[in-house]
Amino acid sequence: MSRTARPARRPGVTAAVTAASFLLLAGAGILAAPSAFAGVPGGTSAADRNSDFNGDGYDDLLTGVPEGTVDGKEGAGYVTVQYGAPRGIGTDATVPKGRTAVISQSTKGVPGTSEAWDDFGQSVATGDLDGDGYDDAVVGAPGEDEGSVADAGRVTVLYGSKAGLGAERTASVTAATPAAGARFGLGVAAARFTGDTDADQLVVADQKVGLHVFTYHAGVLRLVGTRHSTGHTFQPAYLTTGDYDRNGFADLVVSGFSPDDPTQSWSALYTGGVDGLKYRRDLRGGLGTASGDINRDGYDDLVVGRPSSADDEAEGAAGGLIGVYYGGQGGPGTAPQWWSQNSPGVPGAAETGDAWGADLSVADVNGDGYADVAVGAPGEDVGTVADAGAVWLLRGSRAGLTATGAQSFDQNSPHVPGTAEADDAWGAQVRLADTNGDGRAELLASAPGENAGDGAMWLLPAGRNGLLADGSWSYDATALAGNAHAARFGAVIDE
Repeated sequence: MSRTARPARRPGVTAAVTAASFLLLAGAGILAAPSAFAGVPGGTSAADRNSDFNGDGYDDLLTGVPEGTVDGKEGAGYVTVQYGAPRGIGTDATVPKGRTAVISQSTKGVPGTSEAWDDFGQSVATGDLDGDGYDDAVVGAPGEDEGSVADAGRVTVLYGSKAGLGAERTASVTAATPAAGARFGLGVAAARFTGDTDADQLVVADQKVGLHVFTYHAGVLRLVGTRHSTGHTFQPAYLTTGDYDRNGFADLVVSGFSPDDPTQSWSALYTGGVDGLKYRRDLRGGLGTASGDINRDGYDDLVVGRPSSADDEAEGAAGGLIGVYYGGQGGPGTAPQWWSQNSPGVPGAAETGDAWGADLSVADVNGDGYADVAVGAPGEDVGTVADAGAVWLLRGSRAGLTATGAQSFDQNSPHVPGTAEADDAWGAQVRLADTNGDGRAELLASAPGENAGDGAMWLLPAGRNGLLADGSWSYDATALAGNAHAARFGAVIDE
């Protein structure tokens, strides 16, 4: 991970959340990652996630490139789309025309105009907001100016169809009263939280008010409420959903860090119900979050990442922790099960600055019905190579998360393309997705620092016994967008 300062930005942008560049927060060794989440029509449980924009039954991949240059405007940002198929996703050179797409505010039909540091793609999510059976892409641009209001922020919806995503049907939403520096669209999520609609609702986070909830009605996304109440004041960084209490409505977890002490992270639980989202309680940990049914009991489980804190130093887990809150009748339990690289059976050893748990993804890798957990550690040193980054896979089981059969990979692992280099930050984003429809989720892992900040992505196939390095491959933004220079490709991946 690069620790050099990014190019100068216009005033008013909070350093901790600028353009998904995984900055070190206050020198604390924490990597701040962007918010991303995926859902499906009327989705409630985490297993409903499939990001299927064209309705063909294969997972599609949505990647945000908020630091990408568009029409000469640095940091205007764009998103890339790769459609799943029997052989999985590919690039322009490996799949037929129409199986990939690049969309920005310069794309005809997309609301707005590409401007420097709009950060289009800072957050991405998926859900069927209009209830037509095709997933829609939600794209946050928290750096967007609204008139003379700087960094007010905006969210764009690209509606899915049989042909996939396009600019034929789009929508744009802002805060009811745009505010300077609010960065509306910093985080986004979609799921069915309420009985008021059979489709998914849209939740948008910002730095000022908190959460804004929108419902699709009569062809328009309408603001139906805001949510403020939490036990702690924190800067939102991640949103994830799942049905943790199995009541048939999705629940929402908003996670972030204290603005006064970025080593302290918290998560706020909002439960869904007939009347919509209600704040319930705060949970310890959660710069990175993900959800899935790890023990196959029908309740979604919540996994939170705590990449570093002073408490972890004292407990001998300076490299970071992940905590598993198991779902149940009352929702996520109050006593999480904590894991680190020092846990028995987990490969490696915890070291200061590893940022183990900076990003997480939960899905079934080997097809046994239990959701597994991918753990990114972009600050991991590989040998003497600082901050090269690595990824772990821990397995789900009837007893819950287990280190039995645990795996770890980095760019020096046999058959993984590339070479571990300083500041690559491999594993800054991880995503488990079944893009070839075989019932097993492959791993997408990114290294935004690859090639001096151009960024790149890797795909590791899935097999009966877990992830496979053999057959893995990598690509950068030039394979899709034609422009990779300092774009930090892979800084945002739909979860």
